[in-house]
Amino acid sequence: MYAFVALFLAALLYLFFFRTHRAKNFPPGPRPVPILGNLLQLNLENPITDLKRLTKQYGNVYSLFIGPRPMVIINGLQALREALVTKAADFSGRSQELMINHVVQVKAPGVILADYNHIWREQRRFGLMTLRNFGLGKHSMEQRILVEVHHLIKHLEQSAGKTLNPQLLFHSAASNVVCQVLFAKHFDYDDEFMKSLVVAFHDTGKLINGFWGLIYDSMPMLRSLPLPFQRAFKLFTMAREKHAEMLAEDRKTRVPGKPRHFMDCYLDELEKRGDDGSSFSEDQLCAFVLDLHAAGTDTTANTLLFAFLYLMNYPQIQESCRQEIDKVLDGKDNASFEDRHQMPYVQAVIHEIQRVANIVPLSVFHCTTKDTELRGYSIPRGTVIIPNLSSVMFEEGQWKFPHEFNPENFLNENGEFVRPEAFIPFSAGPRTCLGEGLARMELFLFVVSLLRKFEFIWPEDAGEPDYIPLFGITQTPKPYSMKIQLRGIA
Repeated sequence: MYAFVALFLAALLYLFFFRTHRAKNFPPGPRPVPILGNLLQLNLENPITDLKRLTKQYGNVYSLFIGPRPMVIINGLQALREALVTKAADFSGRSQELMINHVVQVKAPGVILADYNHIWREQRRFGLMTLRNFGLGKHSMEQRILVEVHHLIKHLEQSAGKTLNPQLLFHSAASNVVCQVLFAKHFDYDDEFMKSLVVAFHDTGKLINGFWGLIYDSMPMLRSLPLPFQRAFKLFTMAREKHAEMLAEDRKTRVPGKPRHFMDCYLDELEKRGDDGSSFSEDQLCAFVLDLHAAGTDTTANTLLFAFLYLMNYPQIQESCRQEIDKVLDGKDNASFEDRHQMPYVQAVIHEIQRVANIVPLSVFHCTTKDTELRGYSIPRGTVIIPNLSSVMFEEGQWKFPHEFNPENFLNENGEFVRPEAFIPFSAGPRTCLGEGLARMELFLFVVSLLRKFEFIWPEDAGEPDYIPLFGITQTPKPYSMKIQLRGIA
């Protein structure tokens, strides 16, 4: 009896101290319940439809409680641009109290999840400069990608006339492109380093942005228990250890002042700075490399998976792409990124795939750096901000055909490629994806090269295609198979 009374009193105290309420002039939203907040009002497997429903009810700026923590969801192009671009300094922070931060950041913040401060500015500036110096957007980076394209083509040639699941192949190819930038290394697709990291990135993303990630974020008292979210910590520890091994191996052959890749460049910068009090350190290097590797692998690979899911099931679009590719590349051995200017239809198709794939639907969560306002609402410092990029990618009034897959969304009346302002798959403002240029080049060269070499066919026994993605930090299509047929063009 006494134990029951004690438990009852403890529950009442918990509800008292962790009750949820909205501050004065805070964005509106559905009423939360103690402890859980609004979790019961969301489909935790994929909340995008629920967020759209709540937008219709509360407007483009509203709030939800994930447990006791208030979060503000921003929807629509105009509201997002006001927050991420016009008031970027107010809305470009990163909360340091979410599961993703605790999993990824151990000894250093990296760059993607670093807060909006001098460390982030210093590291991002170095990253952008180094990627440019290594030929991002230039011939040298193009050649690195084409090397990987040819490796992938060789693997696909072995399956000509057969059916295969492309998931591991596309993830391995995307990972190898990033490895070329980071370590100047290529790994076989069945290499244990490659396979283990692909699994780590994929499974960690699912855990962080899934049911168990929400439980971790909303119920801090459960974090030490042996629940499924602990697997994410183990996977990222393994990934971190593998990158530390790469760093140790790199030191054996490195020649200071003669960098071969990103890791060498960083070590040169670290030695040049010495003890100047900057944010440069070996821990920061490992965090930075892991950031780039994880983000650069999943986003590109999942976009490619969506690309061929759609191209197989819209064979007339696949064939129109191929005709334009054959015409422009006639007599050329390889595609060039510059060829995109002569391929308006292919460009439109690739961009439309990015739009409907909606790979990072909720961006990476932001955080307010000070008390601020948005659309007449007061938002306190430290509030988690969720930029709903999905709301923009399908926003009515911004697209000719917002709710269907149609390349005409990126073509004008003269058949010329146009890029609408609402196309923001890499987010907007100072937190725009660091690897946008690399991703754009990869997608073009992979799609063009593969369509030139193969015909991709939806298997007859595969049933109806399912375009509804599996929700996560990066969305991916449900597993599918493709049939590959060699074309007569070399």
